[in-house]
Order: sequence, then structure tokens, then C-alpha cells
Amino acid sequence: MGSATREALSAARAELSALGTVTLATAEDLFSAGRIIGDSSQLLTLLSESNGGTGAQDSADDAEKRAVVAAVFGSKVTEQALRLLDVVVDHRWSSQDDLLAGIEELGLRAAAESAPKGVSIETELFAFATAVTSDPNLELAVGSKLGDDEAKVVLVTRLLENKVSPQTLTIVRQLVQQPRGRRIGESLRTAATIVADQSGLVVAMVTSAAPIASEQLTRLQEGLATTYGRAVQLNLVIDPAIIGGLRVQIGDDVIDGTVSRKLSDLRLQLAG
Repeated sequence: MGSATREALSAARAELSALGTVTLATAEDLFSAGRIIGDSSQLLTLLSESNGGTGAQDSADDAEKRAVVAAVFGSKVTEQALRLLDVVVDHRWSSQDDLLAGIEELGLRAAAESAPKGVSIETELFAFATAVTSDPNLELAVGSKLGDDEAKVVLVTRLLENKVSPQTLTIVRQLVQQPRGRRIGESLRTAATIVADQSGLVVAMVTSAAPIASEQLTRLQEGLATTYGRAVQLNLVIDPAIIGGLRVQIGDDVIDGTVSRKLSDLRLQLAG
């Protein structure tokens, strides 16, 4: 992620925090706007191009972009979504895909903010990601680049409606409609991480060869919370192939204490 994107995201998150109560409609409108922009090369180029001037010229360029946003989305989205889109186009992004990713991230964070207390969107997303990646036919149906977007939306709606929160269903619909080159499992896990971050949590994926005792899970959760300075949501994966031990992944951090990893390291040492 380039410095321009980091600065733009920081400003957009600050604007989201300043909105106060956020509705799910705002998240839906942001997702929709991102898809419309992504489907129009002309609109994407106009809104993502760098302001080449300084001072008054930059202000004029920003005003032109906001005018385009107002013309395209002004009567179709919530006031909250329009404010956030204005912030997006007011800032430079390191790439066009970063701009689309930034709009999607704002939608994810808005969805998290709109969720009632007690709803764990990240847990629901992880459960669906596990179901998808463990079923090749389902993964192909919802993640194929050749599939019809409307058919994917119908499928995930049939699978998830009345079984997950409206926030989670909205997010999954977005991810199957605008994959941006990502595998569906990857996009679901990324979304879960962003939602958890907005909720003040860190998501840890814990892989073990067999179910873990609740006391051990509690100790692990408390230890990770101390290390990362935030509450930790544990997502558990059972994989007999690791033989024993645990593998813990938080973002890009990986703690691999599995027997399979130790055996692999040993084989490399013997080979050397």
C-alpha cells in the first residue's frame, strides 16, 4: 500500500468516525457506488487520477470530482455515503484498484458500525469462508470469474438469508459481485479482518489437528490479547494434516508450532 493510499484511507476513516450513527443503507450505497465506478473505465480514471497542480488548481480539480460524484450518485445514495465518497475523491490514491478497495473498506466499516450489539459479522464471514473453501463446487459457483453476478447474488442470498445478519449478507453480495481478482475465500477473510478491526478486535486464525480444550483456548486468547493490546476473536480450523501443535495467524503474523512444520524444518536440516 502506497503512502498516498494510507493517507486517503486515514482521512476516510476519520470522516466515517465523525458521522455518528451509521446505517446499513450507507454501506450498501458505498458498495453500489464502488461497483458502478469499477465498471466504468472513464469514471474510474477521472476520479482516481492524480491532481497535477498545486493550490488553486488542486482545489478546482477536487471540486470537479465532487461535482461528478454529486451528478452520478447525489440522488441515489444516503447523505452519509455521499460525504464519504467526497472524501475519497478529494484525496490521491496510489492506484485505481486502491481507490476501489478504499471504497469497499469504507463499506465494510460502515456495515460493522451499523450492526446491533451482539452481532458478530466477522464470525459469520469466517463460517461462510470455511464452508466455501471446503466445497469446490460451491467455491466455483460463487467465485468463478465466468459466472453471472446476478446468479451469484441469488445463490448466496438463498444460502444465507435469515441465517446471518443483514450486514453479513450485504457484504457477501458485494464480494461476489466485485471480486477484483481475488479468490472468494481470500476476500471473505480480508473482509472479516476489516470488520473486526472496526469493532476493536483482532482476528486470529488458529489451526490445530484436533479440537482444542476450552481452557487452552482461553489461555491462548488472553496471551494474544496481551501481545496485541486488543480483544482477540479466535477462528478455529481443524486440519489433521498438521499432525499436532498449533498454527496461529493474525494478519501477516504467523506463529507456526505445528508438528508438520517441525518435521519439514528437520528434513531441510538433514538435507543440508
